[in-house]
Amino acid sequence: MKIVTLGEIMLRLTPPGYDRFVQATSFEARYGGAEANVATALAIWGEDAAFVSKVPANEIGQAAINALRAYGVDTRGVLRGGERLGTYYSERGADSRASKVIYDRANSAFALSEEKEYDWESIFCGADWFHITGITPALGKNAEEIALAACAAAKAHGAKISCDVNYRSKLWGVARAKDVLGKLLGYADVCIVNENQAQELFGAPEEGTAAYMAEKFGFACVALTYRRTIDALHNKIWSELFIGGKSVQSPVYSMEMIDRIGGGDAFAAGLIYALGHGFAPQKAAEFAEAASCLKHSVPGDACVASLSEVEALAAGGANGRVSR
Repeated sequence: MKIVTLGEIMLRLTPPGYDRFVQATSFEARYGGAEANVATALAIWGEDAAFVSKVPANEIGQAAINALRAYGVDTRGVLRGGERLGTYYSERGADSRASKVIYDRANSAFALSEEKEYDWESIFCGADWFHITGITPALGKNAEEIALAACAAAKAHGAKISCDVNYRSKLWGVARAKDVLGKLLGYADVCIVNENQAQELFGAPEEGTAAYMAEKFGFACVALTYRRTIDALHNKIWSELFIGGKSVQSPVYSMEMIDRIGGGDAFAAGLIYALGHGFAPQKAAEFAEAASCLKHSVPGDACVASLSEVEALAAGGANGRVSR
């Protein structure tokens, strides 16, 4: 299965351990971004996964590309140019102190790139699936045009399209998000959204949220993701899939988290893998949620669990013992 993802990859800077920004004298450097994280997981699981973006033609841009190539992601669709790579700072939470993210991504190479720079015919040739998130069009008018053009091109090439709503209030307001995401979701076959976003942006009811979204946009599948926060390190996660007029629910995972970031992207990758391989709805929900759970157990943005590890957890194989 050939999967194309499109978005911005960023440099992530994190104080060591549980240091706060104001305490930090050094930062851990990693690279990630929603769509790049999805491509990374799928490549690890053996899929032909491509990432499309633009990074500056310097060593920092090359380092971001190298981070993806290390896991087998096809980066031939990544353009070179522009002034800077987007950056974000991530502070790990603990106990009652929440994690914190500060963005420094204005005027990045990707955000200022133009739709006409991308060779959609080459990008989507032979593509089976296209994945995008609501983060991408939130980056500005240029990124919005790129996102919509990519969806139109993917649809013209017969690829299935998944969209993770991924609303970020630090990037745009509800009014613009509702308008732009409404257009983006008009192309999608599969929608991933949490209950709060569905209600705030699209007027979904508290009961029957997934069915409402499926009817409103004509989705073949709606994935509702749920998270209950006990404290900064302990969460419960689960999901609901609505397919063919019926809902199924994944198991609930109670986690002590190593890294909160990227759990939703791992879920999206798991769902794409499962649906692309014809999993039954219940098995698809179990596989996608297991991928999300495992992502929380490692530092960094992407799920680097192997396919066999995800399959084992989805089948109920959680024991925490040493694998010898």
